[in-house]
Amino acid sequence: MFHREGQKIIIITFFTVVAMVLSAQFYINIEWVRIAVQVVALVLLILILQFFRNPRRLVTPNFDEILAPVDGKVVVIEEVEEPEYFKGMRKQVSIFMSPLNVHVTRYAASGTVTYSKYHPGKYLVAWHPKSSTENERTTVVLHTPKFGEIGYRQIAGALARRIVNYAEEGEQVAQGQDAGFIKFGSRVDLFLPLDCDIAVKLGQKVVGAKTCIASFREKDD
Repeated sequence: MFHREGQKIIIITFFTVVAMVLSAQFYINIEWVRIAVQVVALVLLILILQFFRNPRRLVTPNFDEILAPVDGKVVVIEEVEEPEYFKGMRKQVSIFMSPLNVHVTRYAASGTVTYSKYHPGKYLVAWHPKSSTENERTTVVLHTPKFGEIGYRQIAGALARRIVNYAEEGEQVAQGQDAGFIKFGSRVDLFLPLDCDIAVKLGQKVVGAKTCIASFREKDD
């Protein structure tokens, strides 16, 4: 299954690869060169198909957990000042996606979209400390039943040149539902309440809509 954002690119790549393979077959007489061109063309198609894959992941919404919004590697866990929306301290968990990861963004929790904004910007490498505030990005905030408001930020990287965000203010969304896509790379930052319990560690690989990022901490009476 492939993501809808990749349909046009997949079709163009498919016909380009077919043209390359046939052209090499009929017009390149040197066997090793012909085979090399055909292999490169097929590898290109495989890479594009892999990049836009969209594995189906069934989720039973759990109001006590924040799930990973994307596949990737946890590169930041820290308390930060979030100036755009919360204007206060939050727990930030950042997930870096390599070109080989699934790049679908999924809602980390069920709730109501209270904020959704796109920001043009730079294309620093995704692990750069300033990429969260200076790169092209979208910021989305959800109001959830247990955690209150949580935020996530899709951030373009050095290769990414298009962020797709489906979140619309006022919309009711479900945990695990398709929230967007980042073409060719980058990372997603989560901004969570200070009183939640982080369930992942630095360097851990996470799976979107499956790995628990944080759990709800019951407040003492």
